[in-house]
Amino acid sequence: MRYIPNTPAQQREMLARIGAGSIEELLAGIPAKARLSRPLGLPAAMAENELVRHMRAMAARDASADDFACFLGAGSYDHAIPSPITHLISRGEFFTAYTPYQPEASQGTLRTIFEYQTMMAELTGMDVANASIYDGASSLAEAALMAHAVTGRDGILLSRGVNPLYRQVVETYCEGVDLRLRSAPLGDGVTDLDALRKAVSEKTAGVVIQYPNFLGCLEDIRAAGELAHAAGALLIVAADPVNLGLLTPPGALGADIVVGEGQGLGVPMSYGGPGLGVFAARQEIVRRMPGRLVGATVDRDGRRGFVLTLQTREQHIRREKATSNICTNVALCALMATIYVAIMGTQGLRRVGELSTAKAHYAAARLTEVPGVRLRYGAPFFKEFVLALPKAPDRVVKRLMKARILAGVPLKAFDRAHKDCLLVAVTEQRTRGEIDAYAAALAAAVA
Repeated sequence: MRYIPNTPAQQREMLARIGAGSIEELLAGIPAKARLSRPLGLPAAMAENELVRHMRAMAARDASADDFACFLGAGSYDHAIPSPITHLISRGEFFTAYTPYQPEASQGTLRTIFEYQTMMAELTGMDVANASIYDGASSLAEAALMAHAVTGRDGILLSRGVNPLYRQVVETYCEGVDLRLRSAPLGDGVTDLDALRKAVSEKTAGVVIQYPNFLGCLEDIRAAGELAHAAGALLIVAADPVNLGLLTPPGALGADIVVGEGQGLGVPMSYGGPGLGVFAARQEIVRRMPGRLVGATVDRDGRRGFVLTLQTREQHIRREKATSNICTNVALCALMATIYVAIMGTQGLRRVGELSTAKAHYAAARLTEVPGVRLRYGAPFFKEFVLALPKAPDRVVKRLMKARILAGVPLKAFDRAHKDCLLVAVTEQRTRGEIDAYAAALAAAVA
């Protein structure tokens, strides 16, 4: 494969065709301050074999979660990935999948999306799920816009227990449509329902709550839903779908829209993505749902087939009636999740939840045996919890990395009130030996 597909002579010919004497002349319209005034910091051109060695050497300087005992979380989790997923998504018909512009001619793609939608609807306890969005954060932002479109109101009330990075994305999305965002405070790690009751009003389009929340604590979803509905607002729940193999689905607790990050469903942890935005809702409001819906039908001969049932894009309907222009979604990640859920089944997903919870509680017990270390909150937690440490968490994290332990996420970067806190996640992958080693290393680090 050639790196530069055209010769200098061809470049001169193309420039001449458009009336430019040089590349510099072509780019003259770009302000100088917006242009790089020095060469890129790249080595000289290499032969292919040299480049492969160079890239491998660079890659060898990185490490993955597999090289450590990983207790990282905060939205991305080290759940086990069954090996058939990699083999199946590597098939050509899947690996090159793009949004089907002649959808009904892509029956295999539509079938996988249909299965994904069905599984997500069942997991979340909702009537319908779409064909996925970019990631959990953008799903939540789209849910806020949807609540605005459904209710005609301009207020979104977000619990402080919602992932702060998600809240930033919601703020960005809502700025352009003048949605007003308000926060509901926490009390002992969960949303203060009295404060929520006072904050919700006839102007509130949606109440947003996370389940479990960013601090790992289990929220009272049903109570939050009753408060939202009493004011005529929608309840939006951001949930980790992996946990829903064990937890009661938000749809059974009164949620109107359920979103979440589906990375834990067979998608590797990646620095910067890709993620998988799960999005599900009640049937009554489906026409305001962003993205696409695939449905099943039969042709005139009675043969089963799949079709794009709903895609409320600007290209297809009046702009004021359209929802987001989501077309190039993360179909491959949705396929990973589909295969994952199919392989694990109901019992397997439940087992993942049981193991994660049991190991998280064992880890919390072991780690709080260390002098000076305590649980920050007393609220029930699922697979993630907050430790308060007697020494700066970022220094503790660096020290434990030398013992090949990723100890967790220091929370100071998100909230100064948590400057002494570490968010620890425990999945089914962690062993008793790893947890005990973590406790021993932590004891040495804070002594």
